[in-house]
Amino acid sequence: MLIPQGHTEPWAERLPLPAAEAMTEAQRAAAQALIDGPRKAVFGPFVPLLQSPVLMERIGSLGEYLRFDSALDARVRELVICAVARHVGNQFEWVLHAGAAVKAGVDAGAVEALRLGRRAAPLAEDEQLALDFALELLRHHGVSEPTYAAAEARFGKAAVVELAALVGYFAMVCWIMNAAHTPVQGAEGQPGLQAFPL
Repeated sequence: MLIPQGHTEPWAERLPLPAAEAMTEAQRAAAQALIDGPRKAVFGPFVPLLQSPVLMERIGSLGEYLRFDSALDARVRELVICAVARHVGNQFEWVLHAGAAVKAGVDAGAVEALRLGRRAAPLAEDEQLALDFALELLRHHGVSEPTYAAAEARFGKAAVVELAALVGYFAMVCWIMNAAHTPVQGAEGQPGLQAFPL
C-alpha cells in the first residue's frame, strides 16, 4: 500500500525517480553509488535528491555516518529519528524507522505513543534523555542547560554533537521529501502518520 507524503488534495508526487534513460551521467553515477553502498537502492530522500547529484552524494555520506557509524546506540538513534519524523509529519522516515526502533529495543508502546503524538513511554533512561534533547531542539531551536548537561554527562561531548546533527540531518531529509511529496510503501502492521491534530 502506497502512503502519500503530504496531506494535500489532489495529491501527486512532485519529483519522482527519473527513468534510467532520462538520467544524466552524473545522476546515473550518483544512483549507482547508492546501489553499491549500504543502502543498496535509490529510495526515500534520494529520489528527489537525485535532481542534484552532488548534493545527494554529500548528504548521503553524512547520513551514512550518522545512521551506521555514530557513537550513539542504535536504540537512541532510531528513537530520535522517529521523533523527528513525527514532528515534521514525514511518512517515509516514520515507516522505515518505527519498526527499526522496536527491533533495536525501544518499547513498541512508546513508539506507538509517539506516532499518536503522545508522551513516549516507557523508555530507558538514555532513550528519554535523547528524546528530551531532540524534542527541545525541534520545538525551541535550542536545548536547555539541564537537558544539555544531562546529555553531555550521559553521552559525552562528541555524541552530543552527533545527536544534534542526527536531529538536523533527519529534519532536512524529511523536509526535502515533504516538499517533493515523496511517498513510501507501507509496511505490514506499520501504519503511517496522520496529520495533526489527530
